[in-house]
Amino acid sequence: MSVSTQTFAFVSDLVRQRSAIQLGPGKEYLVESRLLPLARAKGMNGPNAVDEYVSIVHNDQAALSAVVEALTTNETSWMRDVSPFQILREHVYPDRREKNRGDLRIWSAACSTGQEPYSIAMTLLDLPDSRFSIIATDLSKQVLEKAIRGEYTQFEMNRGLPAPMLVRYFRRSGTGWVIDQRIREKVTFRQHNLLGPVPCCGPFDVVFLRNVLIYFDQATKRAILERVSHVVAPGGYLFLGAAETPYDGGPNGWQRIDVVKGSVYRWQGA
Repeated sequence: MSVSTQTFAFVSDLVRQRSAIQLGPGKEYLVESRLLPLARAKGMNGPNAVDEYVSIVHNDQAALSAVVEALTTNETSWMRDVSPFQILREHVYPDRREKNRGDLRIWSAACSTGQEPYSIAMTLLDLPDSRFSIIATDLSKQVLEKAIRGEYTQFEMNRGLPAPMLVRYFRRSGTGWVIDQRIREKVTFRQHNLLGPVPCCGPFDVVFLRNVLIYFDQATKRAILERVSHVVAPGGYLFLGAAETPYDGGPNGWQRIDVVKGSVYRWQGA
């Protein structure tokens, strides 16, 4: 079973136009695996189910939106890579508290189903003089709805969540878990496309834009980083994925912070 060249070309072009994410050669398996559930929901179960599904949704805007959402939902887990949250707690947060006596504003971009912003909140909640708010955004309405509910399966809980945090901040709900209201109320979720204007409520003391830029071409990376630089407070911090850097065409003004196992930058621009 494999998607046709025609199907892959149509889907990759659709995703590029609506999200700027690049699905290059070799990603046919991803298109097939992500769209097969949509095809089966429509009763298509044959060896060419994805091809059949795509062929009938060309003019169905709701279905096309579902296709884009299926292909732009990114990998996520609790406390992903661990070190960014340690750096946030031990270095970044204390530094920003000295400079900002109000609530620190944090933006978690491309937040998927909420594990990242909730991890940030759990990391900071019990620190001395802990006052912060988090704006969490994603392109996908579907994943945001799940994030807002704060409900996770046992499989999702097993992906990176430390046992003490499970005990402290979650309660059982059937076979799954629900996050505590103390954590939920720290995060505001909003739909947002990184290709568009940045969300309100800036300037931000901290921006998490991790493992996102790798999906875009150079021009799109440059445009996104330019917009981010306009909403970061002077001396504010940018967290990127380990393989990402703001120097690849982004605006001048980012200074790398010398931390172990971290890709963290401070905004020193105008």
